[in-house]
Amino acid sequence: MKEASFYEKRSDNRVECLLCRHRCLISDGKRGICGVRENQGGILYTKVYGRPCAWHVDPIEKKPLYHFFPGSKAFSIATVGCNFRCLHCQNHEISQLPRDQERIAGYAMTPEEVVEEARAQECRSISYTYTEPTMFYEYAFDIARLAKAAGIFNNFVTNGYIEDEPLTAIRPYLDGANIDLKGYSEAFYKKVCGAALEGVLATIRKYKALGIWIELTTLIIPGYNDGEEELRRLAAFIAQDVGPETPWHVSAFHPTYRLTEAPQTPAETLVRARRIGLEAGLRYVYTGNIPDISGEDTHCHVCKKAVIKRRGFSVREYHIADGACVFCGTRVDGVGL
Repeated sequence: MKEASFYEKRSDNRVECLLCRHRCLISDGKRGICGVRENQGGILYTKVYGRPCAWHVDPIEKKPLYHFFPGSKAFSIATVGCNFRCLHCQNHEISQLPRDQERIAGYAMTPEEVVEEARAQECRSISYTYTEPTMFYEYAFDIARLAKAAGIFNNFVTNGYIEDEPLTAIRPYLDGANIDLKGYSEAFYKKVCGAALEGVLATIRKYKALGIWIELTTLIIPGYNDGEEELRRLAAFIAQDVGPETPWHVSAFHPTYRLTEAPQTPAETLVRARRIGLEAGLRYVYTGNIPDISGEDTHCHVCKKAVIKRRGFSVREYHIADGACVFCGTRVDGVGL
């Protein structure tokens, strides 16, 4: 175990964890909501440092990050644990393991070994993903610092619930993030995710203020977060509060974990959501999890021509030079284009 960052001692050997917006007050011998940060004698420890449960080499488009070194490979890594309890979590076997089975799983891998493996696999970036990277913050921080020194970029795939201070601390090493904006109502976040919408919105604003490249993803669940008005308010928030250059990925839901009564998302729902995003003024809106519908390609927001054509997670055509559309010269927003 390793002593955790970002906590304060309280009375009666309790500690307050200041890493995420839950700000858990943890009694001696207990763990926080995430199940991986434990108070022992008034000292908070992370139980997952150097203990990844999964790693893999992925196309960066799988995160999804479409404007972050398109067509490159990302070394993806995770430990168990999450500070959300999403009923529809597709990676619940590892994200919810500490909560569902009260078990920490993983194998030994030092930060140095992670960076060396990423370099050996010729990955342009390291993605902290699959579960919630905030929960293995100390491990991710040490990896990211080494990766940056080695010329490898870093990105989070996250639920967007980290507190301002730890996000600011890792900013020099964190280049991008895909943040789940799972819905746009407090009721949805409370019922389905076990969190508060306003905390996520605050985190998204902080990422933006720090100058970290972000893309947002909304998994659209029929009967839960697919209402016309909710989608319009969500798209307006992105366009007005975050910026029209922010890519929005709208993805299809498939029944899983503890949310099996809702049907799969129809293709027409994603098409409608994409139209709503574009009408709100967003430059880039993508559809995901349903093949063969228009919405994978990147279009220049001025001349409207396709500058990146994709099929699945593969880049098929690339018409960007020095960060600009080759057809009209307009800058295409992103990192490493």
